[in-house]
Amino acid sequence: MRIVFAGTPEFAAEHLKALLDSPYEVVAVYTQPDRPAGRGQKLMPSPVKQLAVAHDIPVLQPPTLRNAEAQAELAALAPDLMVVVAYGLILPQVVLDIPRLGCINSHASLLPRWRGAAPIQRAVQAGDAESGVTVMRMEAGLDTGPMLLKVVTPISAEDTGGSLHDRLAELGPPAVLQAIAGLADGSLQGEVQDDALATYAHKLNKDEARIDWSRPAVELERLVRAFNPWPVCHSTLDGESVKVLAATLSTGNGAPGEILSASKDGLVVACGDQALSLTRLQLPGGKALNFSDLFNSRREKFAHGKVLGQ
Repeated sequence: MRIVFAGTPEFAAEHLKALLDSPYEVVAVYTQPDRPAGRGQKLMPSPVKQLAVAHDIPVLQPPTLRNAEAQAELAALAPDLMVVVAYGLILPQVVLDIPRLGCINSHASLLPRWRGAAPIQRAVQAGDAESGVTVMRMEAGLDTGPMLLKVVTPISAEDTGGSLHDRLAELGPPAVLQAIAGLADGSLQGEVQDDALATYAHKLNKDEARIDWSRPAVELERLVRAFNPWPVCHSTLDGESVKVLAATLSTGNGAPGEILSASKDGLVVACGDQALSLTRLQLPGGKALNFSDLFNSRREKFAHGKVLGQ
């Protein structure tokens, strides 16, 4: 089985690790071009590229797969199967038709729920009871292909975008290996998705992480968890940015954003409905701290009646 792997972030790298430890032959890896990162904005290879280079696997980084040259390069690899995980490029039909067994994708949601770029965070944000990984045959549409198999995990009241990501990154790779075996022996048949049940998981952005205190506390609590560790919910206090990394539901009423109380247990802030107790914050120039530590050293900053988000 000659496999071409296409993926970019850490979630994809976990799948590549499993393939490299399997009996299958990974003949090449496709990943996004190196991007500037960090304070120096140096070009950084993706986690998938770093892993491939460490295992002496050829790496290809075309900016698009829509041109004939890139397609001929893929065809020359003579793949039996292409495994795609969070690659970041659209694969046109001509590319999907190149591998003998087609292309499969490991997607971090229980399709057709949450098609698109940010299924993990959107599931937490929406208050879904469960998530999982769906391995599907790829079509030209966005996450629309027939589903080969699913693995399910509950979403707890403590789950963040980060914790759910890590759990799904463990569940996905064995599911892909199971799907490959089923495709190879012809035992696995795809189930067509019900498009009427599909939801689009929009890409995350930093503007969306700015807290609107007029929203209900229950929505904001889920947003804080969903956007940890990125893009991290934030607000302002005394003209300075405040990042909110953890919060719990609380009681109380006041103007949206008004500080109702502060103690070692948390900073209680009024919302459009009920209140939120902020339990882990990061102030400018500092590291993320539990509010009990900030309360000891910066008590005056969090005086009753001050308003966040002004």
